[in-house]
Amino acid sequence: MSTDKSWTKALFGGIWSVLNFSRKLFFNLIFLIIAIGIISLFFRDNGQIGVKQDSALVLNLKGDIVIQKHAIDPFEAFMQEALGQANEKPEVLLQDILLTLDNAKQDRRIKALVLDLHELSGAGLDKLEQVAQAIDDFKLSEKPVYAIGDYYTQEQYYIASRADHVYMNPMGWMLFEGYGRFGMYYKSALEKIKATTHVFKVGTYKSAVEPLLRDDMSQPAKEANRAWLNGMWSQYKNSVAKARGLSTDDFDEKVDEFMVKFENANGDFAQYALDNGWVDGLKTREQVLQELVSVVGKDEDAKLGYTNITFKHYLHIVNPPLPQLNTGIDKVGVVVAKGTILNGEQKPGMVGGDSTAELLRKARLDDSIKSVVLYVDSPGGSAFASEIIRQEIENLKAAGKPVVALMSTYAASGGYWISASADEIWAAPSTITGSIGIFGMFVSFENTLDYLGVHTDGVGTTEFAGMGITRGIDPKMGQVLQRSIEHGYDQFISLVADERQMSKETVDNIAQGRVWIGETALELNLVDHLGYIDDAVSAAAARANLSEYDVTYVERSLNSSELFWKELFSNASVMLAKTQFAQSDSKLISLINKVTADFDNVAKLNDPRGVYAFCLTCDI
Repeated sequence: MSTDKSWTKALFGGIWSVLNFSRKLFFNLIFLIIAIGIISLFFRDNGQIGVKQDSALVLNLKGDIVIQKHAIDPFEAFMQEALGQANEKPEVLLQDILLTLDNAKQDRRIKALVLDLHELSGAGLDKLEQVAQAIDDFKLSEKPVYAIGDYYTQEQYYIASRADHVYMNPMGWMLFEGYGRFGMYYKSALEKIKATTHVFKVGTYKSAVEPLLRDDMSQPAKEANRAWLNGMWSQYKNSVAKARGLSTDDFDEKVDEFMVKFENANGDFAQYALDNGWVDGLKTREQVLQELVSVVGKDEDAKLGYTNITFKHYLHIVNPPLPQLNTGIDKVGVVVAKGTILNGEQKPGMVGGDSTAELLRKARLDDSIKSVVLYVDSPGGSAFASEIIRQEIENLKAAGKPVVALMSTYAASGGYWISASADEIWAAPSTITGSIGIFGMFVSFENTLDYLGVHTDGVGTTEFAGMGITRGIDPKMGQVLQRSIEHGYDQFISLVADERQMSKETVDNIAQGRVWIGETALELNLVDHLGYIDDAVSAAAARANLSEYDVTYVERSLNSSELFWKELFSNASVMLAKTQFAQSDSKLISLINKVTADFDNVAKLNDPRGVYAFCLTCDI
């Protein structure tokens, strides 16, 4: 018995020691994090140090290029980075990239630009074009630009094509896939589980609900999608061909045409890219290093081996994260509406009917803000939330503050709704817009439950009582809902007709849920001008008769505690050395995530009336 007690005591003693050690380790780690952040606050450079003379700025972009990041807790973000755990979907701000390139152009310490884009996941064509234009502007400084990569995706290559020297590893590859819209359809799957889909919509081309009603894409949807996809692909080809001094005929869109060149390259993707003029040379990493060393010099202390500063570190120097003092100068306010439009309060990275309206209200009540740019990057969502936001646009105009809407990658359905009342609408040539139409839907499981032997029954005081996912809906109630959707569609096209000085019949002809790209939307009078953020800001300033002004992004105000912790972990993450670990890339998990995301796009919609102006087909 004594032996048993000793063994038990030793066991629990060992467990306690492990737990105690883990506890101390955890709190020591927390202390270290806080210490690093506080030290960084005191020793943050002032923009004059931290960049060695004759450095190369390495534009190593990670994740998706966005106009607004999804909200993430700063401590969580820091811990993920410190422990080598990549964010699920890392993001980089477009305005940070543009700011960095503009500063580097004028910075005498920066001698060259290196585009290392292998961790760039994706971006809308409008964002890629703005980065490309910024690189073209950088080249006016006569500093060389190098694009280096083991391979190039289509998005990565769009930016890389602007370089003076485009290099690829001899074992690398690249292939232009073009643009496509392929989704999964669930009609048969829902039938197998005996689910009933109830859909109410208006619009021949309003195909957002097709995945639940069909097993394939309808012909009207194919017609509409093919039109805007071809227009976008034409823009891509023309831009890249011009940058590389090639013909758009060099893009091999047919497999047979590609195979002729591929056979001549002996089945070597890298040689094919060189033969076709997509790259200037095939060079190993060591050969690239030696060429960059010859340009900016060798740096034994630098991880890359040549004198450089990375995008993140350079951004930290040129754009300190502490808030700037109010100088009293007139301002153009920018309110970002990025993500699906949902009802209520939403965090950055999503559009909330209440939260985005509050930002517009904040701009209206700020006497220093004289005009506003509504920067939209949204496929739509709740019709109710969209109208709440649009009403705040009207309030801004009534207060004498002009409003200019700028459409980024998407401004479709609800994204167009919130833009419609602006004094001017700007869109990128590639913006996906229109999709003027609405729908309502829900799935009920009365047949599924019946198959399982579960039944719903009861009594109610009206014919409306008891409608839900366990009972479905009465056909008469279906008529009520369809009529409501028709009324909502009439509201939508009437709004567009009034704001765009068009007849309802004309709007109806170009509406019906059909998607257009920016250059076509201009021809149809759905937008006023083509351009980007600087163009929209200038237009907003001109409408307010401002000759001198600052630009301010209107965001939710952080309290002093939030500002401190955000600043602390921001600085700590820049200073902390990082160890990267390989991440799993299961194709099956990716497929499961895609199916989950499709249903999540529908499940998170929360319009109080169940009425949506949403464009699921806008994703590419």
